[in-house]
Amino acid sequence: MNKSLITNVIAGIFVITGFLFNQAIVLSIGLFALSGAVTNLLAVHMLFEKVPFLYGSGVIQLKFAGFKVAIKNLILTEFFSEQKISQLLGNKTMDIDLQPVINEVDLNPAFDTLLDVIEHSQFGSMLAMFGGSAAIEPMRESFIEKMRSSLITMSQTDEFKTLVNTKLSQTSLASDSLFTTVSGLVDDRLDELTPKMVKDIIQTMIREHLGWLVVWGGVFGGLFGLVAAII
Repeated sequence: MNKSLITNVIAGIFVITGFLFNQAIVLSIGLFALSGAVTNLLAVHMLFEKVPFLYGSGVIQLKFAGFKVAIKNLILTEFFSEQKISQLLGNKTMDIDLQPVINEVDLNPAFDTLLDVIEHSQFGSMLAMFGGSAAIEPMRESFIEKMRSSLITMSQTDEFKTLVNTKLSQTSLASDSLFTTVSGLVDDRLDELTPKMVKDIIQTMIREHLGWLVVWGGVFGGLFGLVAAII
């Protein structure tokens, strides 16, 4: 169900009805509701896409580099800290399987980073008008689930396992050397991501929840229109 489309259609019906039947109150409700819904719809669109002459649009793509760095820091801190690598070096024959570790890792900081990127962007002030980070909060679980799945997939690639096992088999390898190697591997994997890929991943999760911004924009706009017509 496309909440945004339904909201705009209903608002449009109010506008047409009010105009055709010369109902000032109905027309005012429709116009205010339509303006609120369309404004919020544009705000959601601007979060993902650059709009010519609209400064601050395309936040996800503009902040892509910072988001990618945050993901890298999360992976290295949680999965490949020098302490964890030292423990791995103690058992060089093990088959590296990070899925149990990834399943237990708290990925909330990754989502919090996304919120921080959006709030401190040019889009932040506009989003604040419609509930701020609370409007995006409902997508937390979906984001974490997809991020966890992506990390598990990355850790299970043959290239990743081969590299780590090769390094572990070198008895003279120091933990800081392996850390540097893993850091480079993570960089290579993240370099395969493009701003469009990240935008598509986040967009799929977030649009369902931000659709309510359009709905409430129409509702409150209609209420304002009713008050304006009565006054």
